Amino acid sequence: MKEFLPVSAEDIAKRGWKQPDFLFVSGDAYVDHPSFGPAVICRVLESKGYKVALLCQPQWDNPENFAALGKPRLGVLISGGNIDSMLCHYTTAKKLRNMDKYTPGGIMGKRPDHAVTVYARQVKKLWPDLPVIIGGIEASLRRFVHFDYWENTLLPSVLESSGADLLIYGMGEKQVVEVADYLSGGACISDILCIRGTAYASLEKPVFEEYVELPSFAEIKANRELFAKAYRLQSREQDPFYGKTVIQKGDSKYIIQNPSTYPLTQEELDGIYDLDYMRDCHPSYKSLGGVAALEEVRFSIVSCRGCFGSCSFCAIHAHQGRIVQARSHESILREAKILTQLSEFKGYIHDIGGPTANFRHPSCSKQLKSGVCADRQCLFPKPCPNLDADHGDYISLLRKVRALPGVKKVFIRSGIRYDYLMADKNLDFLDELCRYHVSGQLKVAPEHISPPVLKRMGKPGKDVYMRFMRLFAGKNREIGLSQYLVPYFISSHPGSSLRNAVELAEFLRDIKYNPRQVQDFIPTPGSAATAMYYSGIDPERGDKVFVARNPHDKAMQKALMQYKNPRNRHLVLEALRKENRMDLVGSGKKCLLQEEKRQQNPRRRLKK
Repeated sequence: MKEFLPVSAEDIAKRGWKQPDFLFVSGDAYVDHPSFGPAVICRVLESKGYKVALLCQPQWDNPENFAALGKPRLGVLISGGNIDSMLCHYTTAKKLRNMDKYTPGGIMGKRPDHAVTVYARQVKKLWPDLPVIIGGIEASLRRFVHFDYWENTLLPSVLESSGADLLIYGMGEKQVVEVADYLSGGACISDILCIRGTAYASLEKPVFEEYVELPSFAEIKANRELFAKAYRLQSREQDPFYGKTVIQKGDSKYIIQNPSTYPLTQEELDGIYDLDYMRDCHPSYKSLGGVAALEEVRFSIVSCRGCFGSCSFCAIHAHQGRIVQARSHESILREAKILTQLSEFKGYIHDIGGPTANFRHPSCSKQLKSGVCADRQCLFPKPCPNLDADHGDYISLLRKVRALPGVKKVFIRSGIRYDYLMADKNLDFLDELCRYHVSGQLKVAPEHISPPVLKRMGKPGKDVYMRFMRLFAGKNREIGLSQYLVPYFISSHPGSSLRNAVELAEFLRDIKYNPRQVQDFIPTPGSAATAMYYSGIDPERGDKVFVARNPHDKAMQKALMQYKNPRNRHLVLEALRKENRMDLVGSGKKCLLQEEKRQQNPRRRLKK
């Protein structure tokens, strides 16, 4: 019978286990759904015959709290959760968030800052000889020397700070099974430090025939421009087909990253998503209000992973890779049929997508043989001549899903690359998209419109977005629907000056768009833009980049994007004065701010 994995000593006893093989410690509440990393890893191990128990959001002040489910036989797996714990806790302004969507009832404070490090240290105190393996997004993107925006400091690898024995980077399903098989066969953790897709720490520098060495922690602290060099070197070695071993001297240890794991085959990917997930949060959370993050994806289907878009501010390609892997139609249809049988299902599938919904295959035929190009991007500055821009498979898939009994509508909400859509030889996908898969509004992400900023972002030019706007509007006129674009923009991205922010505000004025939400750039670990933010150097080009680091400067750029909001008036006015753009204040149609009417003297009014 399908059931939740054990989360308590009572659950373990009910299953008749003496002890679990692995204890999985998670910073998130337990949601047994394929969109949640901890659930996927645990279900994969279970499918291979391993006994796995979950210890979710333990109180971390005492090592004994981690023994609540008993000592596991083979090792402890640790994840900070679906997102980095610091990003989960703090806003761009470094203020504490008021809700944790991955905690029952949204309660804050159920996980520590730097959760992976804190959990691993406590487990090591409790069971010094037990293998501790860390993974998930927090560990994966902090595997080298990295900049922590919220602490405003350079930090060594999470391997050093946590004391963990092994780090699994990337999605992890292949690696965790290989690690489990070795440990189950009697191998020591020190014997399995050669597994692809893993990293480890060593007091001595190992000897390799081929490797790439990054600037050390001490060197980067002395010269922050070397952080950009380190990023460029390590990012070029993430391809599984030609990537070499990467070494970096940390605070007191060497960090060794083995080459990346090879992409999953379609059969392997199908196997992961075909496992028996409960597709719900653990019943013990129901009385607390459930887990909000589940509601966003409960009726969504993961179609693919990996992204060849490689935007500078995004670290998905550093975690999932640039080679797109996709599930088969049959696997996705099986999951869609399961959704239609859920009691809460109302006929609407909210998404069939991934990091980029309309990427359903590698960007060109050579990638599964020799990897992605090290010295060029697939879509930037313009689509590569070898780009295979074909939406035929995705269109076929969407038609099959929306034809299922019980399915009223299939939406696409995970975002599309409109430049990739327009690179297709025909625009059949645009027609399908507008007719069947938009819920009145389509979210797209031009991110900015100023050429100097777009160059640093790795995004297409303003003219590409304008052309897509016209195509989208024309198609909706043709089919008689009133549907609108909801563009997302980022303020204060490296390369964006106050002048560029004014330029963006003028664009928003011209297209008559007043964004309700504005994303201020957050330098999260693992991205090229974060390397720019810390170093002031573009890692790909090697030239200097303007960076708005002062909170007030960032506030002005953000306010310009919402210049109509009365609360932003003083910041917008200050920005326009600084840029000598007072021509944008007045009564004209092109003005961002209207002149304030002078209040009449009350005594003079009384005299009259």
